[in-house]
Amino acid sequence: MTALQLLSYIVVAIAVQLAAGLGIAFWRWRRARAASASWIGGARTLLPPAWSGWRDFVVTQRTPEDASGSQCSFYLQPVDRAPLPTYLPGQFLTFDVPVADASSGRGAVTRCYSLSDKPAADGYRITIKRALAPPGAPSAPPGVASAYFHDVVREGHVLRVKAPSGQFHLDPDPAVPSILIAGGVGITPMMSMLLWAHAEQPGRTIHLYYGVRNSADHAFRKILEDLAAANANFHVTVVYETPLPGDIEGRDFHCSGYIDLERLRRACPAEVRCRYYVCGPPPMMASLVPGLRTSGIPDGDIHFEAFGPASLEPSKCGPRSALATPIDVRFERSKRSLVWDGLDATLLDFAERKGVAMESGCRSGSCGTCETRIVSGTVRNTQAGAYEVAAGHCLPCISEPGSALVLDA
Repeated sequence: MTALQLLSYIVVAIAVQLAAGLGIAFWRWRRARAASASWIGGARTLLPPAWSGWRDFVVTQRTPEDASGSQCSFYLQPVDRAPLPTYLPGQFLTFDVPVADASSGRGAVTRCYSLSDKPAADGYRITIKRALAPPGAPSAPPGVASAYFHDVVREGHVLRVKAPSGQFHLDPDPAVPSILIAGGVGITPMMSMLLWAHAEQPGRTIHLYYGVRNSADHAFRKILEDLAAANANFHVTVVYETPLPGDIEGRDFHCSGYIDLERLRRACPAEVRCRYYVCGPPPMMASLVPGLRTSGIPDGDIHFEAFGPASLEPSKCGPRSALATPIDVRFERSKRSLVWDGLDATLLDFAERKGVAMESGCRSGSCGTCETRIVSGTVRNTQAGAYEVAAGHCLPCISEPGSALVLDA
């Protein structure tokens, strides 16, 4: 073989590698562009529901995600084996869980659980934390739905599921750095966002702040470490609230304490525009979301999802004031006549505070679980919802009375 022939082979090999690299880059760009196009007009426009009503899914696998086993992932495939349309990373699924609901008398409860993987055509993954009695109320019952998943649901189990929904999801624009802030099981929607971005927009700058008690509850540890090692644009900071004696700073976690604004400013100085995504327990939400607002972050750059009954009011204002003229509200089936004083963010919060049983799921106007018929009167929405409400009905989770009101509840 002559030197000229050898040089020719080397040139051809380099050209082939270059063409392959360009081809892969173009393919990723097309996929990212197509994915971005599915958010027509940006992050505030949602995809239509993938299907209406309930659909049967079979559990194909379950995997514990932390050392304590308190968080478990469930892999689901549709029984009909039809391909699954895409969803927005960060959204959730709604489940009809067959356990008795003492408050309503139904033989099932409705629960929403975040998707924790990037969209795929053949299945879903959700991750559920076992809900224990609150520390301040040890006699309170544990979460019946999460206990059902952890103690009863196994491979082969069939569950009734509504289509992905929810308004908490990653904006498709990769130009603005994203700050993801997760507390405890709030990591689940963030995993969907991270895995989607890593696959579709690897050049996107993302900072994850993950607050957890200690290594026993540290979920998705290896996946997060692998993502950080594989992508220089992904930065993770793990904060342990109360490290165990064997937890080592710098190996198991980056710092101890709580996620606060000072830590966030290190990733995104005041002069740099960033989008913030916050998901966690109510105390964390009540501290960080108002703190971000008062630090000058525009509302449009703050996206959040709160857990449980202590939903976070999206309003900028502080504590609510009592109405000068209270409004009469009657819950017809419960035979309760009450007075709306304006101190609650929504009718659902009001009903729960007054001991009126109402079904609920997402608490953000996305799943439709709380849809209630209006017997008389009017309501006004406190925020936009993604669920299409039937005529003459309302979603108490995102509405308040506009006049004297009678609800079929």
